[in-house]
Amino acid sequence: MNKEKIKKLLEAVKENKMSIDSAARMLKDLPFKDLGFAKIDNHREIRTGYPEIIYCAGKTEEQVVIIVREMLKMGSSILGTRADKKVYEAVKAMCPEAEYHDVANIITIRKKEVELTDSYIVVVTAGTSDIPVAEEAAITAQMLGNRVERVFDVGVAGIHRLFASLDIITGANVVIAVAGMEGALASVVGGLVDKPVIAVPTSVGYGASFGGLSALLSMLNSCASGTAVVNIDNGFGAGYLASMINKGN
Repeated sequence: MNKEKIKKLLEAVKENKMSIDSAARMLKDLPFKDLGFAKIDNHREIRTGYPEIIYCAGKTEEQVVIIVREMLKMGSSILGTRADKKVYEAVKAMCPEAEYHDVANIITIRKKEVELTDSYIVVVTAGTSDIPVAEEAAITAQMLGNRVERVFDVGVAGIHRLFASLDIITGANVVIAVAGMEGALASVVGGLVDKPVIAVPTSVGYGASFGGLSALLSMLNSCASGTAVVNIDNGFGAGYLASMINKGN
């Protein structure tokens, strides 16, 4: 229930169009709805401007469906990350509007039309293998109301590919740089742009990449100013943070 709905509810009580008891029943699930196995944060959108996001990994299909159903009652758009096809099919059976983004493993249900920002976020990947994490970031940012451009497979093994897209990259308000292996892309991009760079290390790489730890440490030790780092494979976190920066939250 967003601020506007609460305002209308209070006005209805004030104008005697609704009893106090009825209003209380509608407000009883604020600030959260206790489902026993989960507590849905119904105040999240009021506090932060964005509804709660559903992390689907580790949840049963039934649990995800119940959470989605309850959030839809509040009029929230749905973003479910790390969802497999079985979870999606269960959600779609309950809500035919659900869409599945199979590269990013994300479920989306848009209940509110949002106007995309004029400024944009660009998501840049070192390699094709980094695209799933990059798409998680891109779709998250889009669902939160941002225009997003994508520049894929421009890593340092062929740096000329990056320069061919420099106009798109330098024109962005925020850059998300996604890379595995040694994670050098974030430092390169950070030295070329005058906007914030959010570095996302991925678990892509051979043995000594240690599941993304090498890329993470390289990005944390970057000498390029204005570069921030999220956790390994955390495309969602990067997309969310980029949205806050792009919108000036």
